[in-house]
Amino acid sequence: MGVGGLGMDGKKGIMSPRRMARVRAVQFLYQWGIRQQPPSRKSLEDFWALSPASASARRFAEELILGTIDHVASLDERLEEYLENWQIERLAAVDRSILRVALYELFYRGEIPPVVSVNEAVEVAKQLSSEESGRFVNGVLDRALHDVNRPLRAVQEGAGEGEA
Repeated sequence: MGVGGLGMDGKKGIMSPRRMARVRAVQFLYQWGIRQQPPSRKSLEDFWALSPASASARRFAEELILGTIDHVASLDERLEEYLENWQIERLAAVDRSILRVALYELFYRGEIPPVVSVNEAVEVAKQLSSEESGRFVNGVLDRALHDVNRPLRAVQEGAGEGEA
């Protein structure tokens, strides 16, 4: 819920299932980053017991969670390239999780237009971290967009269809 009772889509009390999924994915990855234990069905079920979401949000969140963890080494390599005068270990844990999810979407989820992934990451950063984090995330992801080899505002041809 945003400031003044407004949801992150600007409507009173409403957050889209995809935004909720991204928030939940970041929250799970934040915990995972601290514990550094492989996710299990039990750890996911325990998480969902404390962090409820619709079935569609859960499905999308788990895709983001498992995909990000599967590719975390390559995502972190990319992240190191995009950080200017900063080291990944020095990032706030929540910002690191947000950036990992966004980079996963940019480079492994062709059905999501890149500008949507960037916008969503900025909004999640504003919600879970700070306005300043939103600007920081936007700057890092702007550098990442230069390496995205597909249209920035369209779904990649041959990728699975999905609402952003």
